[in-house]
Amino acid sequence: MNKKDLRTKYKALRNHLSLTEIEDLSLQIANQTLKLPVWNKENYHTFLSITEHKEIQTDFLLHILNGKDKNIIVSKSNFENRSMQHYLLTDNVIIKKNEWNIPEPQNGFLVTDEQIDVVFVPLLAFDIFGNRVGYGKGFYDTFLAKCKPNVIKIGLSFFNAEPIITDSFEGDIRLDYCVTPNKIYDFGSFSIK
Repeated sequence: MNKKDLRTKYKALRNHLSLTEIEDLSLQIANQTLKLPVWNKENYHTFLSITEHKEIQTDFLLHILNGKDKNIIVSKSNFENRSMQHYLLTDNVIIKKNEWNIPEPQNGFLVTDEQIDVVFVPLLAFDIFGNRVGYGKGFYDTFLAKCKPNVIKIGLSFFNAEPIITDSFEGDIRLDYCVTPNKIYDFGSFSIK
């Protein structure tokens, strides 16, 4: 399937999930992340969930990161140039939804792309090769291209992998892992755990 069709398919699938299902699946995904070999790093970037889009609730992941005493980094989007500014999430940071219902930091300490070690990446769909389909605005492609080469990219998905995204191309940045409620896909070795 191509990206456009996959966006339609997975938006519909997500819309059929109840709030209870989203919460349960999000907790399972967070628990699965504990099996990843990534917990020796310092700076972890995560997205804050858009509840109106029925995204994975990252609150559970935030609790894990806090419990492991990691630096948590969240972003504010600039829709004019499709870039993101990153902020260290502390108790003093004010989070407010923008006009697209994206929760964003309003203040805090700036963090550069190069300082980030691990990125938890939002997506609608992904394939067995680590290609992902997002909302199509290119924010994460631009952001990940600016990160250091060895940044670890981890997708989070309610659903399992598609066989192939037919219109992926060389410029797409692939994931290193994708975590679902029941599986971890490791794209470094193309194995499924």
